[in-house]
Amino acid sequence: MDWLRQLPIGQYVADPRPNGGWLQRLDPRLKLTWTLAFLLTPILAGPLWRLALVGLLLLISLASGLPLRLWRRTLPGLMGLALAVGLLGALLPADAAPPGSLQRPPSEVRLSPGPAGSPAPSRAGLPWELLHWGPLKLGSTSLGPLVVTRKSATLGLNSGTLLFTVIHSANLLLLTTPPEEVAWALGWFLHPLSRLGLPMERLGFTLLLSLRFLPLVQEELQNLVRALATRAINLRSLGWKGGLGVVLAVGERLLANVLLRAEQGADALMARGGQWLPPALVRQALPVRLLPTLLGSAGLVLFLVLRGTVGRL
Repeated sequence: MDWLRQLPIGQYVADPRPNGGWLQRLDPRLKLTWTLAFLLTPILAGPLWRLALVGLLLLISLASGLPLRLWRRTLPGLMGLALAVGLLGALLPADAAPPGSLQRPPSEVRLSPGPAGSPAPSRAGLPWELLHWGPLKLGSTSLGPLVVTRKSATLGLNSGTLLFTVIHSANLLLLTTPPEEVAWALGWFLHPLSRLGLPMERLGFTLLLSLRFLPLVQEELQNLVRALATRAINLRSLGWKGGLGVVLAVGERLLANVLLRAEQGADALMARGGQWLPPALVRQALPVRLLPTLLGSAGLVLFLVLRGTVGRL
């Protein structure tokens, strides 16, 4: 019944150990920089770099010291979703345009003869189609063929790895960093813009309220799921029209409850005078370990250097 509460998506989980894990004791500015690096470096990167990012995120998750119950439900589901998106991108046709004609006639191609006893010369190159299956005959119906080309395989690989990298890197940051620390770190980076008259402190306070609002949305969704389970509603017995109507009704109710929670939060803020506080005042600074922070900074520099050298297309 409470399976949604066991999925800490976007919520900070405090470490029960006295000193905490090394990932939770890193400087929040460094963790935010690492997250931005995971989000930005896949742009115009090759497949090997994208796979390396997925492996590095899995390695950080395993070495973070966080309880296994945090990854038992979320990580396999995310990997399954990324794999499904990758397979769908690889199986769908990546280019519907017909192949263009040769720019030069084949008669102009000259193949020099090899030494005596060697096989006949042929055009060198890798095959464009990686998989060709079908067409499959089912009576008078023909299905296929199923073709996976190099372009579609690259598209599927890029889609699956990008989905996993974006979601898991952001979730890892929010799991190990309190919302006040995240808002303070973002405000620290954007503080120079305040000299231009931009309200950076108010933006940080808005971000803090948004992060605090995520558990309320999850709670409302959990309450609606519990209400459906209590009434023993079987969507299959209702048919597709009845099931669609129930889903739309639940979505409408969820939106109404979320807006009501937002209005209640605004009323509570106005009852306190409507004063907003900069994230630096509400921040509960955690003790930062110097050695992991220095190693993380050196690793970030090495990470960016490797991206510029081996991570290109």
